[in-house]
Parts: sequence; C-alpha cells; structure tokens
Amino acid sequence: MREALIAYVERDGSRPYYYANAHEKDRVPVALHAMPVHDARAIDAHVDREGFQLVRHRSAITDWTDRAALEAVHRDEVAALIKTLTGADEVQVTSPGILRFSEKSGKAGSTDNSHPARFAHVDINDVTAAQFAQRGAGERAFTRCAAYNLWRALSPPPQDVPLAFCDARSFTEADLIVAQAIFDPVDGSPEWSFESWVAAHNPAHRWYFYPDLTADEAVLFKTNDSDPARAHCVPHVAFDDPRAPADAPPRISIEMRATAYWWA
Repeated sequence: MREALIAYVERDGSRPYYYANAHEKDRVPVALHAMPVHDARAIDAHVDREGFQLVRHRSAITDWTDRAALEAVHRDEVAALIKTLTGADEVQVTSPGILRFSEKSGKAGSTDNSHPARFAHVDINDVTAAQFAQRGAGERAFTRCAAYNLWRALSPPPQDVPLAFCDARSFTEADLIVAQAIFDPVDGSPEWSFESWVAAHNPAHRWYFYPDLTADEAVLFKTNDSDPARAHCVPHVAFDDPRAPADAPPRISIEMRATAYWWA
C-alpha cells in the first residue's frame, strides 16, 4: 500500500464539463486528496465484484501506432477476450484504440484524446450507457448489457503514472456527479458530447492499482452494467506514483472500449 494524491471533483452547483483535447476549456473543479492506494496484485479482484481484474493476454500487435493493424487485428482480439472472460453472447468493440502518454513523455496531447485522465471519473453514466446499448443492439432485445474498458500499459515497468481503480463496493451513487464529456476531434470534425460521471471525495473509497504492468497484461474494468447484482461501474484516475523512480519510463498506454450483450 502507498499513499498517493487522488484528484477528485468538488461540487460547485454546476455541471462539470471536459474536453478530449482542449483541456484549457475544461470546467472541472479538482481537489487533491491523499488516499491509500493498494496493490491489486495482492487480491483476486474480479470485474463483477470489485469491477476490475487483471488478465493475461498476448497480442499479435507489434506496432501500437499502426491504426490499420488495430482495426484489422486488435479489435477482434479484444472482442474475443472479453467474450471469453464474461460469457457474453456478443461483444462490440466501440473504439479504435486510445493511445495515452504521461506528461513526462512530451507526447501527451500529440494525438487525439492522448492526455492521461487526471481526475476520478466514469466514462459514461446510466443515460449514456442506455443510449449506446440501444444503438449497438439495433432492434434486438437483450437481457443484459455491460460496457468495458481494456487498459494496457505499453511502456516497460515501472509506470510513472499508473491507473487507479476504485473498488465498486466502496462508493455510492451519491459520490458521482453528472458531467459532460466533449469530444473535439483534432481533424476538425464537429464536436460531440455525452453525459458521464466524475467522482466526489469520500474517505470510504478503496483505491487499487496494478504495479509493474507488462505488455502481456491488461486490466479489464467496467464502466456500466445493466445487471444490478454485479459491480455497476468503476471510477478510475491516472495518478503520480510516489514510489516511481525519477528515471522511470514515461507511461504509454492503450485503452479499448467495448459493449457486451446477452441476447434475450
């Protein structure tokens, strides 16, 4: 266990909003709180209980900047992996892969949505999850739908800015604040947005991270689930590891997002 500063969002009576790229336009009142961050390797975390879990997966991808390979190969890899892990009937990978870089790399902001996520949040809220689920299902009825992220560190260990996950059993709905996530594509395409959640501080939160991740490991975590008997979602945040050596390689990571369906 180590103590680290977790960036929470303060309530000020207005809806926070944040951009994928133009963070100078964000309105997110952040306050840093020192919180214990536990070693997730010491527990047998499960995506349906804590809301996250470590998975072993060796990808065929050798160049993670090759967008064509991500589309042609990694999308199917991720769909197959999540389907196996969850038992879903169908998995739709909904993003082409989001590369992110810690600030020390000098590459944060060099590509679309490439800054580390520096305040505690959940990518989608229930309203957005329902909209995305219906869009992906079309006319088909489902008994359950769940949204997942697969996060992989591509830089060698130790990571200077790892990702922390809040145990889904340690927070309540009252800790979540509705926010607006605004996507401002770097190619000049029109902006678009949807509702998400950001997290307010609660000393009861239990935070975990996986130290020293390798490229053959990934963290599967949940951003929504229609089944109330399972972990619903997981606030997560990039944080500065106080124990990372000064010469630790800058973190590079890739995030894949997917929606899983259990058909009626």
